[in-house]
Amino acid sequence: MNRTTLSLIAGATALAAVTGFAAVSAPDPEAAGQRTGAAATLPVERTGLLCPRPSTSELAETTYTSFTPVTEGADGTGTAVLRSAAQQSAPDEGEDAEGEDEKDGETTEKGEGTEKDEKGDKDAAKDDKADRPVLQLKEPGKPVTAEAGGADAPALVGTADGRFASGWTAQQTTEVAAGTGRGLQGVACSAADTQFWFPGASTDDSRTDYIHLTNPDDSAAVVDIELYGKDGELETTVGEGITVKPRSAEPVLLSTLTAEKQTDVTVHVVVRSGRVGAAVQALDDETGGDWLPASADPSGRLVLPGIPKDAKAVRLVAFTPGDADVDLKVRLAAPSGLITPAGNETLHLKGGMTAAFDLGELTRGEAGSLVLTAPDGSVPVVAAVRVLRGEEGKQESAFIPAARPIETRATALDNTAKGTTLSVTAPEGGAEIEVTASAGTKGGTPQTKTYSIKSGTTQDIEAPVPAGLKGSYALTVETRSGGPVYASRTLASTEGGVPYFTVQPLPDDRGMVAVPDASEDLSVLQR
Repeated sequence: MNRTTLSLIAGATALAAVTGFAAVSAPDPEAAGQRTGAAATLPVERTGLLCPRPSTSELAETTYTSFTPVTEGADGTGTAVLRSAAQQSAPDEGEDAEGEDEKDGETTEKGEGTEKDEKGDKDAAKDDKADRPVLQLKEPGKPVTAEAGGADAPALVGTADGRFASGWTAQQTTEVAAGTGRGLQGVACSAADTQFWFPGASTDDSRTDYIHLTNPDDSAAVVDIELYGKDGELETTVGEGITVKPRSAEPVLLSTLTAEKQTDVTVHVVVRSGRVGAAVQALDDETGGDWLPASADPSGRLVLPGIPKDAKAVRLVAFTPGDADVDLKVRLAAPSGLITPAGNETLHLKGGMTAAFDLGELTRGEAGSLVLTAPDGSVPVVAAVRVLRGEEGKQESAFIPAARPIETRATALDNTAKGTTLSVTAPEGGAEIEVTASAGTKGGTPQTKTYSIKSGTTQDIEAPVPAGLKGSYALTVETRSGGPVYASRTLASTEGGVPYFTVQPLPDDRGMVAVPDASEDLSVLQR
């Protein structure tokens, strides 16, 4: 074996590689408040986010929101910009900068050269519009929004650097008034990666489920999509070698990948070349629809936070990769502590097969989170729940996947004074958290409160609201002690007697990283 010492720059480059877009620079010991020779915790200096195309409905109304919390030690300059993925792609031959066919044969009665000059002016204006950001932050601590209507709302590709990079978060919230998927659909924009798991999708005739793939890079990505049903892997026709063009988005209808119609399917996205952002949009003919974000990585212990207390039905979908079977222990973290749901103490999963379990009115009017554990944590599992609210005939659906813990900080966007519920659970040990309500998009003063979460419980906390709020605002959750902590945020409204709602788990924003000092030995072993 050869022992090689890596430079600090090489270490930071490796860190950037494993965190997607994130990048850091060499630490300044004084700025970081750390002694020389010790690891310094610094804000990331560059990051990226991808937002899928919101809807194919002409009745859709979408709000994009972008926000970066104020971070001590962050750079004093920088930008955070989200642009249309289509705008960043080169237009096809014969199309203008916005993808529309140019009209031929048009003439004007104006003087010589006027038509050519006018066309040049129009093309320049269109090019300028194509380069214009959909959303750009002006300052940390204050969210900004943009609106788009109908089926033309685009997928977005964005980057943030400098003072805007640490904790940068974006969200899209869409209301669809009628038709398949009617209701409130929300999803947090995410970083690119090379593998995703989505338990809870469907190829059934009552569902229209798309897997949205967004490529942020200048080269094409090649993706395989695997589908697993109740009896194992489904035979697919075109699921392998799907090409996603550079800086573009590709929605794939799951039912076109296989002839098998199954109610509960686990989708596994594997990127052969490049990287993509991925999310499933699950639309139902009767119960609306929502986004299904990726589950946390396969693990022997999973937490699904923030099931609404008035949930009328909870359906758990779980999958274990490989051949090993497992008996999952099921517990509900309620306000009073961990309890075992009657009749659902353990759930049996067969290796490589998707299993679904109806848990009924699991929460029974109280806040709750599911905690799933495999014996000794030896068998990895992915899972998500589908939740229904409302009475028969006027129900709406949403999804909660297994979530990652908030190690330091996480943010939820597009909150309003009414209709926002922040749910927090600490299943393994008590924790203290600090929640900050940002300034509003149109005015308001930030407010901060501290909360104690007892071990094994879930609490729907009364989150702070900015003083003098105008517009929407961000809620940032920071762990102060204890944990681990998991959280989700629910947005809700009522339209025509139907309880519209959407739930987003809050993953850690990965806005801070530990960077070793230049004098520290970053040696690795090589064969």
